[in-house]
Amino acid sequence: MKIDRLVLGSFETNCYILRSSETNKDCLIIDTGLEAGQLINFLQQHKLNPVAVILTHGHIDHVTGVALLRESFPEIKVYIHKLDAEMLTGTKDNLSTLAGQTFSTEPADGFIEEGDKIEHANIELEVLHTPGHTPGGVSLYSKQDSLVLVGDTLFAGSVGRTDFPGASFAQLKKSIKEKLFTLPDETFCLPGHGPSTSIAQEKEHNPFLQ
Repeated sequence: MKIDRLVLGSFETNCYILRSSETNKDCLIIDTGLEAGQLINFLQQHKLNPVAVILTHGHIDHVTGVALLRESFPEIKVYIHKLDAEMLTGTKDNLSTLAGQTFSTEPADGFIEEGDKIEHANIELEVLHTPGHTPGGVSLYSKQDSLVLVGDTLFAGSVGRTDFPGASFAQLKKSIKEKLFTLPDETFCLPGHGPSTSIAQEKEHNPFLQ
């Protein structure tokens, strides 16, 4: 799998562009950041065709770019867990106030849930429901490529915040222990902010999970 990472917006959100190979122009986007202009430029510069966006959760710094993507690529499909779906269509709980703006957009084109197999752009990802940071937070696992995109559930040496509406540290810790830490130790973790890490690294060194 070919993975490009863009760090977008003032919250420095990691946006991932996934392709099955260097030459494949169809791609899958994971999260869109607060400001998607850089993402649109990247896609156009490399002549890529984004077929779908998978949102790891509904906070504004991960979803705002959806509107511009839809405008630029009208055929694109947007997916989110149903428990976070209202964060797209309304301002409640999507943390708009933190960003100093009010954001809402059209509903998702479809919902994802635990155990779903996402198949777009010749890429297959398994959905792991990992609530705690938000009720509908998900991680996306590729067994073939030994990687998991963890959104704001898990970071290198840290975990997602749980002082937001609908968040729970107990639930977050349970998600990490039961869904992520049961993956092979060598699994590469791509978080929603900050550097990449691994399951083994976080099992051994993450101070929030000891």
